Amino acid sequence: MKYLLLVYAAEAGFMNMTPEQQAAGAEAYNRFTQDIKESGKWVGSNRLKPVASATTVRVRDGKRVVTDGPFVETKEQLGGYYLIDAKDLDEAIAIASRCPGAHHGSIEVRPIWEMAAPQAMRA
Repeated sequence: MKYLLLVYAAEAGFMNMTPEQQAAGAEAYNRFTQDIKESGKWVGSNRLKPVASATTVRVRDGKRVVTDGPFVETKEQLGGYYLIDAKDLDEAIAIASRCPGAHHGSIEVRPIWEMAAPQAMRA
């Protein structure tokens, strides 16, 4: 089953790190990523640009409303994600607990609701 590991942390915390601390953090993520790739559990992952680059879109009463910034103001921001393939929730949690972000932020583990392929929907 596929799970999305959403990595949340205080964006300001990264900016307040020394270059050495930032490099050590990047290396920890590189090791984690390589480990789950080698285990065959990795499906995909990406780091997100800072929340200042976000755009939120809503449609209300048929009108599109576009605003700069994230949907809500929070202490921790979504900084990236890992899409993994785990046998069950316990394994997904075990993988999430090894993510460096779990040590300074939080990892939300959410099962993927896989959509049926368009051909299957017509049959």
